[in-house]
This record gives sequence, C-alpha cells and structure tokens, in this order.
Amino acid sequence: MKNNKTRMLCEAAVFIALAQILSYIKLYEFPNGGSVDCAMLPVILFAVRWGAVSGTLAGFVYGLLQYFLGNGIAIDWTSMVADYLIAYLLLGLGAGLFRGRKYGVYFGTLCGCFLRFLAHYVVGAVVWGKYMPDVFFNRTMTSPWFYSLLYNGSYMLIDTVMVLILFALLYKPLNKYFTCQDLKA
Repeated sequence: MKNNKTRMLCEAAVFIALAQILSYIKLYEFPNGGSVDCAMLPVILFAVRWGAVSGTLAGFVYGLLQYFLGNGIAIDWTSMVADYLIAYLLLGLGAGLFRGRKYGVYFGTLCGCFLRFLAHYVVGAVVWGKYMPDVFFNRTMTSPWFYSLLYNGSYMLIDTVMVLILFALLYKPLNKYFTCQDLKA
C-alpha cells in the first residue's frame, strides 16, 4: 500500500511536470487565452491510472501551475478560478471516473474534456462575454453564449481530437499502463 502511494505521488509529479512542459509547445494560441497543445494528455493519463480523487487533485495542481507559470490570462478572480482551477480539476475528475477500464483513456478523455469545456463555456459567456467582439470567425456576434461556444469550442475540440489520436497511437504499446495492469502486479 505504501509503495503504491509513493508511486502515485511520483507519477503525479512527473505527469504534472510533463503537462506543464507540453503546455509551452503551442500549435496555436488564442488572444484571450486557450491554446492548441497536448498538455491535457499527461493529466488525463494520470487520472485514468489513479482514479477520480487523485485525478482531481492533479488537475487542480496543474491548473495552479498553468495560471502562474503559463502566463495565465484572467479578468478577475472568477475567471482565474473557473478557467484554471475548476476547469482542470474537472478534467482530472472526468478522466478519473474511467479508471482501469479497457478503453478508459478514450472515455476519460471525452468526459474530462467535456467537463473542462463546460467550465470554459460558462465563464466565457458570463465573464468574458462583455469583451465579445462584433465579429468572430466571420460571424456577427450577438450572444455571449454563442461567442463562448465558438471561442472555447474551437480549441477544445482540436485538443480533444489530438489527445484521442495520440492515445490511439500509443494504446497498443502502452496498453498495460492505460488499463492499470502494471499497478495490479
């Protein structure tokens, strides 16, 4: 039991550090926050390996690091808390619900990314909506909810698909890690 706890803490440190490093390798970055990168992959993998509680804590820690080390963009404390702490906490929670399942990384990715998107979507409409441009993606913006859907959905959809593709490429060689078989031995 003690060895598993030590292993979990070590994996958390390594996976959170890897996520932070991957967050610096951006394929595209939006002006008011949000980027296309692979940083969610280690957080999701950790959560799927260790469960919802550990995944939630890892997501929370990564959200803190992302805000303070990743040049986080926030208007006020609500956007900081919702866009970083709650969003990544929900990512870890959603992914952790599929711990140890055969295709848990896929279902965990979909669930965690959807929950993270919901956090960004709500804060995007409620807080960031007052800074909505007149035109976004060549569309006239009249609703902050629609603007938030387009803004946050655009990078979250790409991130989610990218992580799913990477997990598909890595599934066969790393199957025992994805399904937690190495933790049972």
